[in-house]
Amino acid sequence: MNKNEFLKKLEIELKIAKNSEYTLKNYVKSNKIFLDYSKKNPEDLTEDDVKVYISENLSDRSAISIIMFLAAVKFSSSLILKKDLTANIRRPKREMKLPSVLTKKEVVDLFKALNTKKSRLMISLMYAAGMRVSEVVSLKVNDLDFEESIGHIRQAKGKKDRIFNIPKFLFLKLKKFYEKQRSNGEIYLFSGRGGERMSPRNLQKIVKHAAKKALIKKDVHCHTLRHSFATHLLENGVDIRFIQQLLGHSSISTTELYTHISPESIKKIKSPIDSLGSL
Repeated sequence: MNKNEFLKKLEIELKIAKNSEYTLKNYVKSNKIFLDYSKKNPEDLTEDDVKVYISENLSDRSAISIIMFLAAVKFSSSLILKKDLTANIRRPKREMKLPSVLTKKEVVDLFKALNTKKSRLMISLMYAAGMRVSEVVSLKVNDLDFEESIGHIRQAKGKKDRIFNIPKFLFLKLKKFYEKQRSNGEIYLFSGRGGERMSPRNLQKIVKHAAKKALIKKDVHCHTLRHSFATHLLENGVDIRFIQQLLGHSSISTTELYTHISPESIKKIKSPIDSLGSL
C-alpha cells in the first residue's frame, strides 16, 4: 500500500466515523507529513519512527500539538494497519494556559471599533451567545425563531445541537437583518460573497482589526469573546452548570477553567487576615 492509498483509506474511515471536517483535514494532514518525513511505506512504519518524528519536529511545540499528532497516528494505524504505533508512547501533560479574557469595558470598546452594522451584529451575537466562530458563520436563516426568542446551533463541535437565547438588546436589529436575508433568498444568516458561507478567517480579521483600533493590548481573537462571555456570566453569579450547557461543553471540567480566570470573582475573596480585627 502506497502513501496515497493509505491516506485515501484514512479519509474514508474518518467519514464513516462521522468525524468533523476539521478533524478529517487535520488527521489526513498529520499522517501525510509523517509519511513524507519517514519516506517509508505505511506498513513499514514503527513506533520508533513516530518517536523520531516527534523529537525532530515537535519537541519545541506545545503539548497539545504532540497529543493531536499522536491521536491522528493512532486512528490511522489502528484502523488501517491493525496495529497501534502509539500504544507505548507517553502523552505529555497539557500545559495549563489561561485564555485571554476581555473586561466588559473592552468588549464595549471592541464593538464601537467595528466598521459596519453587519460586523457589529455578527460580533455582538458571538459574544452575546458565547458562540464559536464556526457556529456564527454556519448559522442559517431558518435557525432563528423570533416567536420563542431562541436560535438553534446545529451539529456544533462534538456533533451536538444546542439552543441560545436571542438577547433583547439585539432582538430588533437581528430580526431586521434576518428578514432582509430571508427576502433575498439567502441560506446563511451572515452570508459571504455569492450567498456562500462566510469564511471564519474573515471574521477573525474583523475582530483583530477592531481590537487594534480599540487599542486593546491583549491577544484578541474570536474565541476571546466566547471566553469573555463565560467569565462574565460567572462573575454575574450564573451557576456553572448552566454555563456548561450554554457553551455546549460535554464535561463540567472544561467549563471549570473559567473559575480560575475571573478577576472580578477573585477580587471578592477576602483574606482571612481581614477577619482578625486590629493587630
